[in-house]
Amino acid sequence: MNEVKKLSDSLIHSAVSLQSSDIHFYPYPTQTEIYFRIHGRRTLHRKISSNQYRLLITYYKFISGMDIGESRIPQHGTIIWTEKSNTYSLRISTLPHHLLESIAIRIHPQQSHQIEKKLFLFPNQIRHIKKEWLSNQAGIILLTGPTGSGKSTTLYALLESMLAENSCQTITLEDPIEKKMDNVLQIQINEKAGISYHTGLKAALRHDPDIIMVGEIRDRKTAQFALEAALTGHLVFSTLHAKNAIGTIFRLKEMGLKDIDLEQSLLAIGAIQLLPIQCRGKQRRAAIMELLEGEQLTEVIYNQRKQLEYRFTFEYLRKKAFAYGFISKDDYPTT
Repeated sequence: MNEVKKLSDSLIHSAVSLQSSDIHFYPYPTQTEIYFRIHGRRTLHRKISSNQYRLLITYYKFISGMDIGESRIPQHGTIIWTEKSNTYSLRISTLPHHLLESIAIRIHPQQSHQIEKKLFLFPNQIRHIKKEWLSNQAGIILLTGPTGSGKSTTLYALLESMLAENSCQTITLEDPIEKKMDNVLQIQINEKAGISYHTGLKAALRHDPDIIMVGEIRDRKTAQFALEAALTGHLVFSTLHAKNAIGTIFRLKEMGLKDIDLEQSLLAIGAIQLLPIQCRGKQRRAAIMELLEGEQLTEVIYNQRKQLEYRFTFEYLRKKAFAYGFISKDDYPTT
């Protein structure tokens, strides 16, 4: 167990040092390849023997609370990993494979983020959100984008910003809980135990919340209940998978939400996209956002507007990033 722990710590240390967001294990008959996802790109880190990988599978299952003897179905768990003064939440997932199970590890830093400087390419965007969107006491604020685009990181940062200035009864519903927060009631979604986003949200409303964060709107029930929570005087934050800001409205309508209810409850949408940028000789990823709010939002809801004004689109923001020298021509093409 000592040797396998050393191997695990070495891998995680390397991943963290290289600012990797994920670790992927890909098993072959005699060896396993280990990949890091760094700035969105999947890179081979090293190879280990199949025997070493078997030990790692058992080790990760044990420390994350999975069933060690079960290899036929997917499993997931979370562990906390600390190095010096930095703490990371590691979300571990297994996937059955014809040789050995495949493992993926998502790395979530737990320390607070200065997202104006570290996450967003144009800090005025997040400052606008804090000033204009967070001043509301009721309604829904949605962040959308693909997996790994920074939606959860931004949600946590917005909550931290609000709680630093106001004492609010705040409840989150998450699957899984990616970051522990002080002065927040965090509920872990557990479908097997009967705690879904819908049932958790229903229970949360009985605790007199000022702010509710729903990790993800996945279905019509959750969307409808989040809408009702907003209409009854709560500020609701959530995420949704959508390609862009206007596409978010289409997704909500597909879930059966009515135009009038969207107009009354939906405050704003921020669609996030990550770009690989060069800054002071170092490569990292930074976010740009399509912001949909106010009259534009209402016009989209009622199908009176088919596209955003150009200066609010991803295409314009990528053009701006290219003009400032943040991205190369290869990263500039439009979607």
